[in-house]
Amino acid sequence: MIVNGKITMINGPVIKGEKMSGFRMREMVMVGEKRLIGEVIILDGETGTVQVYEETEGLKLGQEIIPTGKPLSVKLGPGMIGNIFDGIQRPLLKIDEINKNFIPEGIGMISLDEDKEWQVELSVKKGDQLEPGQIFGSVRESGLIEHKLLVPPGCAGVVEKIVSDGVYRIEDVLVVLKNKNRTIELKMYHEWPVRNARPVRERKEIEKLLVTGQRVLDMFFPLAKGGTCAIPGGFGTGKTMTQHQLAKWSDADIIIYIGCGERGNEMTEVLEDFPKLIDPKSNRPLMERTVLIANTSNMPVAAREASIYTGITMAEYYRDMGYDVAIMADSTSRWAEALREISGRLEEMPAEEGYPAYLSSRVAEFYERAGYVKTLSEKEGSVTIIGAVSPAGGDFSEPVTENTKRYVNVFLALDKELAYARHYPAINWLDSYSGYLKVLEGWYEENLSDEAIPLRNKMLELLYKENKLLEIVMLVGEDVLPDDQRIILEISKIIKAGFLQQNAFNKEDTFVPLEKQYKMLKAIDHLYEKCKSSLALSIPISQIKNREIFDELIKMKYTVPNKDLTKIDEINSMIDTYYDELNQKYLE
Repeated sequence: MIVNGKITMINGPVIKGEKMSGFRMREMVMVGEKRLIGEVIILDGETGTVQVYEETEGLKLGQEIIPTGKPLSVKLGPGMIGNIFDGIQRPLLKIDEINKNFIPEGIGMISLDEDKEWQVELSVKKGDQLEPGQIFGSVRESGLIEHKLLVPPGCAGVVEKIVSDGVYRIEDVLVVLKNKNRTIELKMYHEWPVRNARPVRERKEIEKLLVTGQRVLDMFFPLAKGGTCAIPGGFGTGKTMTQHQLAKWSDADIIIYIGCGERGNEMTEVLEDFPKLIDPKSNRPLMERTVLIANTSNMPVAAREASIYTGITMAEYYRDMGYDVAIMADSTSRWAEALREISGRLEEMPAEEGYPAYLSSRVAEFYERAGYVKTLSEKEGSVTIIGAVSPAGGDFSEPVTENTKRYVNVFLALDKELAYARHYPAINWLDSYSGYLKVLEGWYEENLSDEAIPLRNKMLELLYKENKLLEIVMLVGEDVLPDDQRIILEISKIIKAGFLQQNAFNKEDTFVPLEKQYKMLKAIDHLYEKCKSSLALSIPISQIKNREIFDELIKMKYTVPNKDLTKIDEINSMIDTYYDELNQKYLE
């Protein structure tokens, strides 16, 4: 028999208690008369420490700490898609119906709607042997997502009883398994501890591009399905806007957007905008393949810390059905600040800038749960993590950015100067990188062109050269540069304005197919080579730089329809005609 603990100290979201020898680490507990939800984070003999996921005002010394016997877990089942949860999976729309405008303390661990009815189709029969992770049925969760019902990891047995196809609630028992003397009831959902990664059959090598339709990503700094990405940037540089574009246009099946500690007004904008967005691939609401987790900066700080794990656990669940899932975490800096505040309340020895010494390992734990896998049901699925980082003043040397950089393979550095110049996405091509270029080389060759990666390298090299030349230009002016260097400056302007800069509000430019991206870059390279051939004949740069052709290349992102790329061929013909005639004239 486990005896309830007693509160001996209250320090914000952290409380200490006695008589806790029967409790377990990471066990979920209920605290005080209002039964606030908490989690045991330290045990030392009879005393223990609990972080509480709700406001602790009104708690008193001597009140009870009641164990639940299970770790902090989430319910995984139909009803998550299209829903908006807080950091510990409590549905905010449902809570709004119960208590307008505020989340009342002690509302309990409500999560999925137990009264909603679902049409269930079962795919097994009596006598079948079911293994962990196997799919035993399906539910149409939304117009875009078919929810596969999974045997929970660790459960197996022979089907002893099974219901017929029909309409059921999530608490209804659908299948009964017999495993020796043990009986296992399968419902539409099962629970899973958020801090434990879900098991897989095999972690596979990353080999597929996450197509985003954003030129600076797909051609210059590619993301991979099952990969990791950080988007650091100061205030106003476009972190949230970039994540919105990725959520809307990337070819992931399911999006999980975690607002962990963002300002309330920014999260409100997300909550208002997402339900109105239309999925461009299906013309159905984007929310039909999206889960929102909202834990703003004025909500309980401990729940902010848990929201990251809630989101990644949901992502792994849909991955186990065979889906490609993309997580947008906005922002991990606020999550790290929650770690810092709780660490301070625990009076732990601080490390750099007051963050706890275990910051690095916590960041690693989160990003390591990404991956491309073969699931227990022999399907292939992936979890891609895209985390925004908000370094104060845009200082990338601060601890959260530095530690994140150690564990992600794509680093998209947002630049405030580009943002203030209205160059979006404001991704600095000099500071950003992708570690997936080598592993995706085969994918580009098979799905796009053998020349895609060499062409990308050539264009990026021009931008590096331009950066060095601009330093000289600032000192002595452009006129002193030789013509071959001046043409690099001119071509770089086309790359920046005509290719890297993208307009999210233009229907042709908000999403660009890979083939168009490649042909645009190829056209810019074609112009560069023609310019070089004319320079070799000592033709003055004033004649080589044809304003009409240069402007046509900058405008082609708008003038070339995504579904008809013949206009690019016309531009190439225009380039050939002009420079061939120019060269011929000087040769004569």
